[in-house]
Amino acid sequence: MRVLGIETTCDETAAAVVLREPDGRGRILSNEILSQIADHAPYGGVVPEIAARAHVTALDRLIAEALRKADCRLKDLDGIAAAAGPGLIGGVIVGLTAGKALALVGKKPFMAINHLEAHALTARLTDAIDFPYLLLLASGGHTQFVAVRDVGDYVRLGTTIDDAIGEAFDKTAKMLGLPYPGGPNVEREASRGDPERFALPRPMLGRPGADFSLSGLKTAVRLEAERVAPLTLTDVADLCASFQAAVVDVVVDRTQAALRMHRESFGSPAALVIAGGVAANASIRRALQRLANQAGLTLCAPPPALCTDNGAMIAWAGAERLRRGLVDDLAFAPKARWALEPRAGTT
Repeated sequence: MRVLGIETTCDETAAAVVLREPDGRGRILSNEILSQIADHAPYGGVVPEIAARAHVTALDRLIAEALRKADCRLKDLDGIAAAAGPGLIGGVIVGLTAGKALALVGKKPFMAINHLEAHALTARLTDAIDFPYLLLLASGGHTQFVAVRDVGDYVRLGTTIDDAIGEAFDKTAKMLGLPYPGGPNVEREASRGDPERFALPRPMLGRPGADFSLSGLKTAVRLEAERVAPLTLTDVADLCASFQAAVVDVVVDRTQAALRMHRESFGSPAALVIAGGVAANASIRRALQRLANQAGLTLCAPPPALCTDNGAMIAWAGAERLRRGLVDDLAFAPKARWALEPRAGTT
């Protein structure tokens, strides 16, 4: 089963072809990604209009290249999958429209993919893990724990009540004068800083449930920065290191709580999975690996290139859904907000 996946929900234009083997394992045949970092860097963040126009300019070429590298043509595909949200609506419309057009012309099944579901299922592409498993989805726009019980069967166990983890990294970078994208630059500075210099809070530590709150930590970083201003390079590195250490402690504590909730409601998970752009952070990965070892669990952390937005995860989610006969109508509408779990609202 070969599926083309299209991703345009934010500032990466991506197209990929994934093969689902008869035994259920996945293989990436091509995975083309065009980053728009240089386009948005002067503005310190993603500009929706610029992102949408860049998708329009690049998408046709990327799809053609993905098909060429996969050594297949439209007629050879078994289905077309496109991210239909959540995301920047202008970009979502570009990819969704392209996917629908290809499905219509090629007379192929079409799957409208929830971007969050694609992240949730990536570990099955990379590690072929079984259901159920506990997912920490952490990115610039989303932070949540999800019990992944099957394709289309998700239960949210915790979320952030204010900032997402990636958002807190990005805003901290901006406060400290670091360039866009913020997260990787904070991590780079933290690697040469003193994580114990600034006594920053660990919000929600030990609280019932598995929710996050990061706005207070972000405010504490700002207050410390103002206290020691003007900032030297050492100050910036130490603030980044102290901030990242606080985030790691919070992530570990909240993950322990989510694991308890999963065991109480659904039994022991088959694995602990981290996905989303924040999953590329090496300090968070190491801390979760230690936690997984202590809990007797496997940690599944996809390669960094598959943690950030990409077409392969969309194609794989499409293959998973196509196998179960979960095909969508070409009238499927783009969604700026789209919860992974229907009962969880729109966060």
